[in-house]
Amino acid sequence: MADVTYYVALPFLQDDGGAPVAGTAEECQSPTTALRRAEVMSRMAGSIGAVAFSRSGDPMLGEFGDAKLLRSFGNVPEDLGGL
Repeated sequence: MADVTYYVALPFLQDDGGAPVAGTAEECQSPTTALRRAEVMSRMAGSIGAVAFSRSGDPMLGEFGDAKLLRSFGNVPEDLGGL
């Protein structure tokens, strides 16, 4: 199977200690949709920010490359290596 690219919007919240934690990711149909959704997520109650990113790979093999940041909104962690 050919590589597939997924576009994702991911909000960030704060835990009880004030540390940023990832919220629930949402898969989007296009990079434009992911950017719009991340911007909206960054302004939701309780949110401190959000990111839009993409990942490409082969879902049949479960092999995916590193996430590619499309844009961040608000206060998000600098190290997003775990996406």
